Amino acid sequence: MNASPSLPPPQGPKGELQMQFPETMVITEGDNEITFAKADESRRAREGHGLYRTLANNMMVGVSTGFEKKLKLVGVGYKAAMEGSKAINLSLGYAHPVIVEIPEGIQVKCDSNTEITVSGYDKVEVGNFAAILRSKRKPEPYKGKGVRYADEVVILKEGKRK
Repeated sequence: MNASPSLPPPQGPKGELQMQFPETMVITEGDNEITFAKADESRRAREGHGLYRTLANNMMVGVSTGFEKKLKLVGVGYKAAMEGSKAINLSLGYAHPVIVEIPEGIQVKCDSNTEITVSGYDKVEVGNFAAILRSKRKPEPYKGKGVRYADEVVILKEGKRK
């Protein structure tokens, strides 16, 4: 068993991730497991215990299987198309097309005109890029038009009454 405040960078078929853990965490490597413990009972150690365990777990899952977010475009004339492998072109009802550059380490696939899949090995990067795409036209509450996550439920408001 080896106890240290740092974790060897996990490597897998999807890539490699690195993270520096604080001194309040003691990381112990066993046979086929990694254990996180608090170095002391300070407030910062208690706050970060579950957080850093989850971040390490996300790193392990990311390099082995990866993460993906699915987005749906809802609205008449809303569509998405790839521009090579470096950008995605969104038609969201504006007078101009919205072109978004794809960051390094993220794969984007347009399954159909109205479905986008964002995937990668870093959960934070995948979630941030999906949020950037969604922010280009958030779902509005009256007709539900916009870019939404595939599992997102938009509660529609009632319109004006006569």
